[in-house]
Amino acid sequence: MPYKIVGISGSPVKGGNTDTFLSTVMDHAGDKGLHTETVNLAGKKIKHCTHCNFCLTRQKEDRYCSLKDDAQPVYNKLEEADIVVLASPVYFMRTSGMMATFIDRLRVFIFGNIAGGRLRNKIGISAGVSWLRHGGMETTHLSQVCAFITLDMIPATNHASISPLGASAVSSRHGEGLFEPKTRLGVNEDEAGIKSAKAQLSRALELAELIHGPAS
Repeated sequence: MPYKIVGISGSPVKGGNTDTFLSTVMDHAGDKGLHTETVNLAGKKIKHCTHCNFCLTRQKEDRYCSLKDDAQPVYNKLEEADIVVLASPVYFMRTSGMMATFIDRLRVFIFGNIAGGRLRNKIGISAGVSWLRHGGMETTHLSQVCAFITLDMIPATNHASISPLGASAVSSRHGEGLFEPKTRLGVNEDEAGIKSAKAQLSRALELAELIHGPAS
């Protein structure tokens, strides 16, 4: 079977630059023969983790967390994936609050009495979109790469990118931070960013084949 890649967008702006950049990754994955699925956190109800420790001893197959919201269906999709993409806009030199909240909720895969370890050895790609070329991109990647490491996943890194830590794109022309009202999806004009997305996906596929062998 072909590898499955699941992309998670942590942008509150539907159809914005982050969603568009994630689509670039997923479209390229589809061209490579992967089964793709995208989850947009915008519009979903994802509550903050309260560290109630329900997940340590009381998980059931259809309920990993005590909080009742939209997280469980996303958990199920992550379990089915071979490769996971976390895509976030850069807010205040870091990943978005929406993505940070979702990452906190992945605690169910660390300590869970049922789901614990179920993301182990899956491949993770960090993707980020910033306004400035060097305005918080790597700190955003570090937040997401650290999540992969904490989950015993394997981060895809590639030195032949803008940042070795992840797919990196800008939404302003050349990353100069100049506002152009007529340009809504500036990420489409960032050729270097698009190239970095393709490079990170190629690295993720290389890692998947090293671990699992070629997809049938």
